[in-house]
Amino acid sequence: MPSTPPSYSTISVAEAERLVSQDAVRLLDVRTSGEYQGLGHIPGAHLLPVDLIAVAPATIPREGKPLLVYCEHGIRSAQAARMLAMAGFPQVLNMAGGMSCWRGERNHTPGDPCGPFGPAAWLVGNADLLPPGGSVLDVACGRGRHALLMASAGYDVRAIDRDDVKVATLRQDAASLSLRLDAETVDLEGSVDLGQETYDVILVFHYLHRPLFGALARALRRGGLLLYETFTTAQAATGHPKNPAYLLEPGELPRLVAPLDVERQREGHFEGRWIASVAARRGRSS
Repeated sequence: MPSTPPSYSTISVAEAERLVSQDAVRLLDVRTSGEYQGLGHIPGAHLLPVDLIAVAPATIPREGKPLLVYCEHGIRSAQAARMLAMAGFPQVLNMAGGMSCWRGERNHTPGDPCGPFGPAAWLVGNADLLPPGGSVLDVACGRGRHALLMASAGYDVRAIDRDDVKVATLRQDAASLSLRLDAETVDLEGSVDLGQETYDVILVFHYLHRPLFGALARALRRGGLLLYETFTTAQAATGHPKNPAYLLEPGELPRLVAPLDVERQREGHFEGRWIASVAARRGRSS
C-alpha cells in the first residue's frame, strides 16, 4: 500500500486563540517583516517569511509543542505548513483566515527574517548579485539551511561538511522535499580539490581554514560569486569561537579572497556577532 502523505491540520482562529492563551503552541509568522511589524503579530511569534521557509528543517527544532503557522489570510501559511509536514515536523497547525481574523493581542515590535530560524543576512542582502540559476557549492554547510534555500530556488546544489550526521540529515531533508541537492562528507582540512571553474556561486558561512581559499577561487567559474562570512578576533571577547585559528584578523578577509574582485564587504558588529563578510567575484577574463 502507498504510504500516507505527510499532513498538517487547519484550525480556526478561535481554536488558535485558545491554544495561544494556554501557551500550548510554538508560533511561526510567515508574512513579510513589514506585515509582521506594521500589521502586528501574535506575541512570541518567530518571523520566517514563506519565501525563506525552506531553511526551516535545518533551523527549527522538530520536538516540543505543536507548531502553529499563520500569515495574513491563511494562504501562505498553508503553503508553509505543507512544506513543514513534508520535512517531518510531527505537529503542524495552520490558522485558517490568518491575522485578518485574529481578535487577540497584537505586538508591533520589528522582526528579523534572518533571525535564529532564518538564513544569514549576508546571503539575503546580496541576493541581487546571484545569477538567476546555475550551480552552487555550500562549504561547511552544517545542517544545510543555505543549501536547502538555494535548492528550493532552483539551483543545482552541492553541500559539503565533515560531520557525517549533519550531512546524512541534510540528505534526508532534501529528499523529503524533493529538492535537487547533493550532500557529501568531506574533510575540508585535508587535501581538498573543489574542482576547476565548476560553480557559479560558492557559500561559506561561519568557517575558516585559510589554506582553503586557493581551492575556493579555482572552483569558481569566470564571473562566479563567492559569499563568505565568519568571525573576527573581536568575537573571542564576547563568545565563541575563541581559537585564533578560526578568527579573522582585522582587514584580513579581503586579502584572503584575492585575486577575486571584492564587490561588497563589511566588518564589525552585525546581528549580534563580530564578523567580516565579503561578496567577491572571479573576473570573466581570469
